[in-house]
Amino acid sequence: MLEDLKDRKVLITGSSIGIGAALALGFGRYGAKVAVHGNRNLIAAQKVVEAIEKDKGYAALVSGDVSAPESAARIVEDAASALGGIDILINNAGSLIRRLSNEDFDNELYDQVYDLNVRSIFNATKAALPYLKKSGNGAIINTGSIAGRNGGAGGSVIYASAKAAVHSITRNQAREFAPFGIRVNTVAPGFIDTAFHAETSEEKRQDAIKAIALGRLGTSEECVGTYLFLASNAMSGYITGQTIDINGGQMTP
Repeated sequence: MLEDLKDRKVLITGSSIGIGAALALGFGRYGAKVAVHGNRNLIAAQKVVEAIEKDKGYAALVSGDVSAPESAARIVEDAASALGGIDILINNAGSLIRRLSNEDFDNELYDQVYDLNVRSIFNATKAALPYLKKSGNGAIINTGSIAGRNGGAGGSVIYASAKAAVHSITRNQAREFAPFGIRVNTVAPGFIDTAFHAETSEEKRQDAIKAIALGRLGTSEECVGTYLFLASNAMSGYITGQTIDINGGQMTP
């Protein structure tokens, strides 16, 4: 039933590494035209493009800072120009940046985290909306986090609150954009073994594994199916405003 993804035009922000890169490759395998976005790691983003093309798919590289309004608008325009429009927007760019306790709260870090994880969604969505409306059956998928559900681990309070905001934004967008045939959902990954956790200590990794029902960390590839499902009208045409968790049973709502 995923055949309806063929030739769909997909922009994935933050798709040079990790979950975003896996998503780009996954959509490419199902015949979607993919705009791979990178900012600080353009070499990795180019490698994703080349991997899609090697698999006989269509991909284009777009670059820039999605947290800056003018840059985000240009990224969307570049993607639309390369793909011939945008049917699916995946707002995946995000980062914890660094850990900080409530006691040591820092306004500069707050701005950085919210700009990257929240403002980027507003920026990219606003710029992509005319294309998504034109599509007639567009989809937006925002990447949230288990941290937005459970408040996050120590030192991640700003990130966790930002991801909770992403979940709330999704519910609001779902209602506002429904009349245009645009569905909006969130995917909330748990502890996925990516570069995001490169500095997480082995002790904390093992503690996390003990809390996960499946007894292991997740992989980027294990996230792909949920995004494909939410992007496909054939599979999820009556699903909007939802947050779907991928956490191996680490948290059950």
